[in-house]
Amino acid sequence: MKTYIKPILVSAFVGLFSMTSSAFAEDTLRIVSWGGAYQKGQSLGIFQPAAKAMGITVKEDTYGGISDVKLMVKSGADKFDIFSSGAGSCASGGAEGILEKLDYTVIDNSHLLPDMWSDYCVGADIFSVVAAWNTDTYGENGPRSWADFFDVEKFPGTRAMRSKVDSQLEAALLADGVPMSEVYNVLDSEEGIDRALDKIRSIKDHIAVWWTSGAMHAQLMKDGEVDMTTGWNGRFDVAKRDGAKVSYDWKTGIMDWEGYGIPKGAPQKDLAMKYIAEMQKPKYMAGFAQYITYGPTDKRVYSQGLLDDATARALPSHPDNAKHQLTLKTSWYKKWRTIAAEKYTDMMTE
Repeated sequence: MKTYIKPILVSAFVGLFSMTSSAFAEDTLRIVSWGGAYQKGQSLGIFQPAAKAMGITVKEDTYGGISDVKLMVKSGADKFDIFSSGAGSCASGGAEGILEKLDYTVIDNSHLLPDMWSDYCVGADIFSVVAAWNTDTYGENGPRSWADFFDVEKFPGTRAMRSKVDSQLEAALLADGVPMSEVYNVLDSEEGIDRALDKIRSIKDHIAVWWTSGAMHAQLMKDGEVDMTTGWNGRFDVAKRDGAKVSYDWKTGIMDWEGYGIPKGAPQKDLAMKYIAEMQKPKYMAGFAQYITYGPTDKRVYSQGLLDDATARALPSHPDNAKHQLTLKTSWYKKWRTIAAEKYTDMMTE
């Protein structure tokens, strides 16, 4: 079984960001994200246009998630100034004290959709975790629910799931018959977390790959290496445009948001705050949606008609799509993510 889980090269990563802040001009910021089609869209639609508008230089890099932020903060090494991260990771990072509180007198959150910001991260785009399938294997009759994804008799074939816990437990409980309205009530205990893990164990022999990035799960679909996988809707849409035989159904959607945060002690905290404020303007969110099908968190993108109807209807947050989906609950991740992540890793490697 392929795991694709690579060890973190701590010394190399620390070395990358161990340069003193004097190596960077006062009008230079460093931002990290996830690479691939997602960061390309961010760069073209948001990062560089916002930097140009402010007259500053923004240097981009990739990273491995909130664990890398924690490593930078705990090691005392010089840090990147801003990171892009999912809501669950932002919540756990804030709870662990490794993030700066955002200044909402600088950043305007008054037009954001409900629950699309926190003290430590502000929502930039809305994406969905979905169950995607290989149309060469199933045609258009692939898994239309999480119950289908976990049904290895009705849908024989290989699966892939994420190597991190985010949204995977929710999918497992939905497959186990828990109503959307009760998912986080069930998960609010170690027994509920174990129930979700046991559901994943029930198909573990059919999980060929534990994916580690959006680029990776998109490539799995392009190469036809697995018959179905969990993953991010926008990555699958880009892969499909590139010729991948892939489809998904919004009924498997778990809606989440990606946002910006600032690591504790970031050398350019004040400028980073102003840059985030600029990036949050609706024109950049609309520009980003032209490159990848992730929706805006700012209501004005829709109310001001900044998206054409066809683009809007392809986004997770469009009402016709959102009505089918579970919305990720950040308060659960703040409380339980560390414990759940440890249990998930144990399950995956046992």
